[in-house]
Amino acid sequence: MNKIPMTAEGYTRLQDELKKLTSEDRPKIIEAIAEARSHGDLSENAEYQYAKEQQSLIEGRIIDLESAISKAEVIDVKSIAGDDIKFGATVKIEDDESGETQEYQIVGEYESDIENKKLSITSPLARGLIGKTEEDNVEINSPKGLKSYTILSVKYI
Repeated sequence: MNKIPMTAEGYTRLQDELKKLTSEDRPKIIEAIAEARSHGDLSENAEYQYAKEQQSLIEGRIIDLESAISKAEVIDVKSIAGDDIKFGATVKIEDDESGETQEYQIVGEYESDIENKKLSITSPLARGLIGKTEEDNVEINSPKGLKSYTILSVKYI
């Protein structure tokens, strides 16, 4: 069984989502299916079809979350030390072309969220940064072509 690395925060978020799906969303959709059934002919009942699709999505997500949680390897980022970039590092980088700076935390796949500056460890940028240290230059082959970055800082917070 392959372990899935994640931060404690990410693990808690997955557990919260699973709890919401099983204790709130699942009962609501079961209720909606029962209500739609009471309206008669199921073959032409759009409410019923929609509710069944939603149930399928919810059940699929529950299975996915249960699997991820059971395989989770929770890593305490604060206990990690060192100058090189590893899982959990918060990295500040500068685009060598534009001079624009960005800061990302490298996290597991299930907790990645680019809008909140959480970068999946499997992303091309994170893979290119792993093992590097402050002031290193890295070249990343991204969908937009070859990009060059300078690492400004590495923190574990």
